[in-house]
Amino acid sequence: MISRIEQRCIDRGMKMTEQRRVIARVLSEAVDHPDVEEVYRRSSALDPNISIATVYRTVRLFEESNILERHDFGDGRARYEESPESHHDHLIDIHGGRVIEFQSAEIEALQREIARRFGYKLIGHRLELYAVPFAPGEGQEPH
Repeated sequence: MISRIEQRCIDRGMKMTEQRRVIARVLSEAVDHPDVEEVYRRSSALDPNISIATVYRTVRLFEESNILERHDFGDGRARYEESPESHHDHLIDIHGGRVIEFQSAEIEALQREIARRFGYKLIGHRLELYAVPFAPGEGQEPH
């Protein structure tokens, strides 16, 4: 079975080696935002012949081809996700490292309005919220 990322590579005319297929599958199956070292760990568990250099080159190729999106969530590591079909933002737990993807029509509208007030038409943005969990006894906001 062909992974989503492998299909996107094929659609762009990329040569797909067996190692690229493994890396594409690992990235397609990721529900988190792994860094290259984590992609290597997962890929080498499937194919012990994959080198870290191959993973770095492949991730860079996928990023340059707009198949992967690179993020810096403030932890000093470049993290990756498949370039999304639709826009979403991120809430990052700076203590636990959890990354929550979310969409908010209110935030999108507010950003467009702010750009308009300054005489601009918004054509894109990236929103990353950095947070910590509430401490015990602290008033939790409703979801």
